[in-house]
Amino acid sequence: MPEFEIQSALSTDADTLWRHSTSPRGVNTEFWPLLRMTFPPGTVDFADSWQPGVRLFRSWILLFGLIPIDYDDITFVEIDPGRRFLERSSMATQRVWQHERTLTPLEAGTRITDRIVFEPRVSAFERLQRLVYNNVFRYRHYRLKSLFGSAAVQQGAAVEGQVR
Repeated sequence: MPEFEIQSALSTDADTLWRHSTSPRGVNTEFWPLLRMTFPPGTVDFADSWQPGVRLFRSWILLFGLIPIDYDDITFVEIDPGRRFLERSSMATQRVWQHERTLTPLEAGTRITDRIVFEPRVSAFERLQRLVYNNVFRYRHYRLKSLFGSAAVQQGAAVEGQVR
């Protein structure tokens, strides 16, 4: 299955970044104006009401906030509050969509790591989807740096926006 990872060091604490990462407003702020995801009315923190492996809800992914292009049956398999979540869902275009977000406190901020693994329903689209998803997550990290600022990292630490 294709996979990639992107890391950035941000100038904010892990608690603030966790609240941002698990709120509809935070997620959509990262995507805007390219994409928007739908959430059930009244959702404040979607990591609060999860059960391992049980679908929380279907989220429609809207291009430019208007045009439905995919859906994600949001399902978490692991959550370590304030530190990490592992979503393993299915989508209209993916048999498996796995998004792991990890927050690691730094001396002056937080390292955020997004690791994506996916299995396309149509293997002929794998290269295109990898390119699209990689660019979407690069954009999300660009937005995160715009919102929270970049933190200085110690010598030998991961490079800003690193893709593996």
